[in-house]
Amino acid sequence: MPHCRNITYYVSQGRAIRRMVDLYTPIEDLIAENDRCCEEENDRDTTPEQDRLQRGYIELAKALSWVHEKLAGFDHEETEDMLRKLKRGADSARGDDTGTLKDLVASWVNMECCPTPLIRTDDKHHRGFTSDACGKLLCPAEWRWEDPIVKAGIRDRTTAYIVSENSWPSFVYENYEADTENLERGLFKSRLLVMGLKAIFTSPSSANEVDGEGEGADIIENNRRARRRSDQAKVKTCIRFALSNLTSWRTVDGDFDYHIFWNNIVDFFEDAPGPAARARVNKLLEWWTRKVFGRNHRQDLTPDVISLMSVNTLATQRQQMEDAELDSD
Repeated sequence: MPHCRNITYYVSQGRAIRRMVDLYTPIEDLIAENDRCCEEENDRDTTPEQDRLQRGYIELAKALSWVHEKLAGFDHEETEDMLRKLKRGADSARGDDTGTLKDLVASWVNMECCPTPLIRTDDKHHRGFTSDACGKLLCPAEWRWEDPIVKAGIRDRTTAYIVSENSWPSFVYENYEADTENLERGLFKSRLLVMGLKAIFTSPSSANEVDGEGEGADIIENNRRARRRSDQAKVKTCIRFALSNLTSWRTVDGDFDYHIFWNNIVDFFEDAPGPAARARVNKLLEWWTRKVFGRNHRQDLTPDVISLMSVNTLATQRQQMEDAELDSD
């Protein structure tokens, strides 16, 4: 029975990995890079890929706070067994999320773009650039889908219009349109992204409520979760997959590499070129927190403020009445 509980526990815990840690990298690679960093503490000459792996391990240790201790205490066989179960849970969660968004994104595009004919929720063959609605959302920010030359070039896959992970797709922008003079303006502020994150991390029904700000439920924990860069990257990657005509999960779609696209998103948040860019990233993350979970002012509830509120005021009044009653006797 304890063995069965371990299987269930590790599989269920593993579901967090593809959602909150890293969508692609094998867990073993994250652990191996952390081991290398520990063995070579004075090595400051690291590659961008090594930095990404180390950040991934740090996120793994945050999401599964017990994993570092287990890795230190387990023998090789026990470690292999645990990682195998974690991977099973991780891959299962990714499959569930892409399946959920496959249906939901079709409904959202129908609602947002009103295409004719409507996109079917149970069929992906007519998505991607064959669909005008999906094509506009997938179109690189530097081009305009409405231009017939651009549209034909993308659909014919000419060398002048290569769609790759080196371009931000229009669906990541506010109102699905980029400002080519300032490509950071409106980036990662689209309704589709907010709906996608809410569908995965709160509930599918909550994804329909994106116009205002969130309800603020469990704001302290959810604020921590909303600020994880990997959550943001995961949603953007999965929505791109849902808009495409791919029928099964894979890393490369034509000239578009999803793994590099994921890295580009994470790098935007993690590798800001300076304090001004870092401040804009933090402001963007605060925007996401408000959109998904609402505003919260609990930190302003000081003892002085609370003492003036009705619960404490009533308690004071009752005590005063009790004291008055005793004095009258």
